[in-house]
Amino acid sequence: MSETVLIIGAGHGCAQAVASLRSEKFEGKIVVVGDEDYIPYQRPPLSKDFLKGDLPLERLYIKPQKFYDDRDVEMKTGVRVTKIDPAGKTADLDNGESVSWDHLIIATGSHVRKLTCPGHDLGGVHYLRTVADVHGIQADFDGAKDVVVVGGGYIGLEIAAVARQKGKNVTVLEMADRILNRVVAPEMSAFYQRVHEEEGVKILCNTGVTALEGDGGKVSRVLTGDGQAFDADLVVVGIGIVPAQELAEAAGIELDNGIKVDEHCRTSAADVFAIGDVTSHPSPLYGRRIRLESVPNAMGQAKITAKAIMGTLEVYDEIPWFWSDQFDMKLQIAGLSAGYDQIVIRGDLNSRSIAAFYLKDGVLIAMDGVNRPAEFMASKKLITMKAKPDPDKLADPDVNMKEFL
Repeated sequence: MSETVLIIGAGHGCAQAVASLRSEKFEGKIVVVGDEDYIPYQRPPLSKDFLKGDLPLERLYIKPQKFYDDRDVEMKTGVRVTKIDPAGKTADLDNGESVSWDHLIIATGSHVRKLTCPGHDLGGVHYLRTVADVHGIQADFDGAKDVVVVGGGYIGLEIAAVARQKGKNVTVLEMADRILNRVVAPEMSAFYQRVHEEEGVKILCNTGVTALEGDGGKVSRVLTGDGQAFDADLVVVGIGIVPAQELAEAAGIELDNGIKVDEHCRTSAADVFAIGDVTSHPSPLYGRRIRLESVPNAMGQAKITAKAIMGTLEVYDEIPWFWSDQFDMKLQIAGLSAGYDQIVIRGDLNSRSIAAFYLKDGVLIAMDGVNRPAEFMASKKLITMKAKPDPDKLADPDVNMKEFL
């Protein structure tokens, strides 16, 4: 009797899992359940070209419908899984169906963190995680003059850039003492604050939102803890995400800052795998357990999972990498900079093209590159090699990165 793989969640990890299962010669049934009304689509463009209106929905799809049809995938969109039973190997859906499976892949991703202050539920207050979220923001964009972005991370700054390019008055409110506080060094935070301010974005750090006020049920002001008030026709909140682990938690699957998986993406439940934002996994490269919110991680784990289902156990040990587009700048990050004890800057911090190299005990552990693709590509290899490059040469833009390889 042929086996069934059930995939919960229709994102990047799902699309890759389908492709990898079939390329690994899995001949059984593949069922995908996604709670949105769309086949798997790319999330990174949501806060960039799709929000701008420069990218049609059809081009957002990771693969066309024909891709899934050709691979005999049963796609259930607009349906939510309400319960999984690892012992009975079943999943209950909110449409009354029950799906039996032999192998389960949880690819549920993450949820946005939400404001809980007074006025958080007013009209004109938006989050950005889905196509529907973007459509909601776009509906309010045209009539908006003053846009307040709550949160100075990747998403918040990308939204701020788009709003500014649309001619809006844009204010970013960040609770921490600097923007991009969790992911880059102070030098890079200052770099990005300068560029945004040059483009007309107003950024206030150490500024927490205490309330939203509105007229007629729609937001009109944002109040902060230091007594300030900001006019706002539109508020977009980007204060982080949390793993969508509820199904696993209710099923008794072990958690650890997300669903805990081993080096083969296996959970604590037999024949249950988890991939993407929802997981934490052991990183041989960094010697600790990490949870990554990135497309490459979801796709890499999907490949490892497909192999494991087919009986080949390979260790997942890919270097983390991320990117962000803001104005005329492409930020590419390789590795994780936490714990660095030295930073080396290549390029002029007053320009729009620099590289920041993070070292720990002389070893390159991470790199941020703004419009620096050569440094980014070389750094991915150097980090994997645990290389100890000469800091003076790293700082010299005349030294070709190939020299370090």
